[in-house]
Amino acid sequence: MSSIKILIRLYNSYTKKYLKNILISVFFTILLAGSTSSVAYLLDPAIKELFINQNKEFLYLIPGLIVLAFSIKGLSLYLAKVIMINVSEEVRKDIQIDMFSSLINADTKLVDQKHSGKFVTNLTNDVGMITNLVSTVILNIFKDSLTLIGLLSVMFYQNWKLSLIAIIMIPLASFAAKTLGKRIGKVTTQQMERAGILNSYLIEIFKNHKLTKIFQNEVYEKLRVKKYINELKESSRKINIVFTRASPIMEFLTGIMIAFLIFYATKLISKNELEVGNFFSFLAAMMLAYQPVRSLATLNISIQQGLSGARRVLPIIDDIPKIIDKNNVKKLILKIGQIDFENVDFSYSEEENKILNNLNLNIPGQKMTALVGLSGAGKSTILNLIPRFYNIIKGDIKIDNQSIYNSTIQSVRKNISHKKK
Repeated sequence: MSSIKILIRLYNSYTKKYLKNILISVFFTILLAGSTSSVAYLLDPAIKELFINQNKEFLYLIPGLIVLAFSIKGLSLYLAKVIMINVSEEVRKDIQIDMFSSLINADTKLVDQKHSGKFVTNLTNDVGMITNLVSTVILNIFKDSLTLIGLLSVMFYQNWKLSLIAIIMIPLASFAAKTLGKRIGKVTTQQMERAGILNSYLIEIFKNHKLTKIFQNEVYEKLRVKKYINELKESSRKINIVFTRASPIMEFLTGIMIAFLIFYATKLISKNELEVGNFFSFLAAMMLAYQPVRSLATLNISIQQGLSGARRVLPIIDDIPKIIDKNNVKKLILKIGQIDFENVDFSYSEEENKILNNLNLNIPGQKMTALVGLSGAGKSTILNLIPRFYNIIKGDIKIDNQSIYNSTIQSVRKNISHKKK
């Protein structure tokens, strides 16, 4: 599934229903962007009126407006984040419920193909990445984009020449982040796979700890878990290093840009093309724009992580069980409980050889019957076919001369699981 299709699917299935809340959050991000931009803009009159002209009429007004701007900024950011936190937790809940519902209704074959520990990793870590994609990323896109637009407006208002130089940093930062994002997507996939392996191993160890003790395998198991933990550590280390690479790149680009701006602004001031107050207001706007530029530049990393998680979770949610009732099937009516296997062929997958080949078997009703044989002879397979955990390739299985394939699955399993009084 392509990245665009995944994003559309996540929006339609999980985000769209909370669109009203998201729009309210966007409203507060607009207030946030406006108040942040006003802080930079107010530095121009502050320097001119308070420091150069020493106008006492503005002595309380401008500081008061600055306090008001910061208050609106802080409150707007708080409300926007709280709303999106609530949305993100609802999205997490919806995805986890859908995934669990799909797993609980899935064919046994699907569950057997992957250890339960890996499903736990999907249900927790992967869903967490998707939640971050459809909530935090959405907030940051609006918050940082609007803030950046507001600050760029202040910068262009103060001096368009300096602004054109400053915006060169944006595509450079975006290019660097795009490269890091591709890398982080690959490393995240590796980390989740290794986390799934470790979870699977730990579940088996805790479930079978008595066997470990009786066979005195404690040292062997310690070496195994050390290997799994080391592999997971290496994946986590790579992810954190890739994330950290963004900081020196952004610091380097910002340092070059500020140095060049100061150099060029000095020339403009000497030619009376720029006033000191305009420059400080411009510089404040640019420094404030550093954070949203950095955030937007590294946003691709979070997007790639979310897409990576979605590629593992959505196929589980979308899985359609193959073991379903045919049309016009009837309820199984249990009489004496006689079971007949008639010319049954079975294999767990198309790639494997047949486990059962032309099997004919009669299990009398109302009697105790034992299946005896070596490990791997097919005893468990025969028992698993009766309640239709798997479908046979050829032949038929009947209970009291009623084909289980012409009976509802619910009635077959109910008669097996419920003790007849």
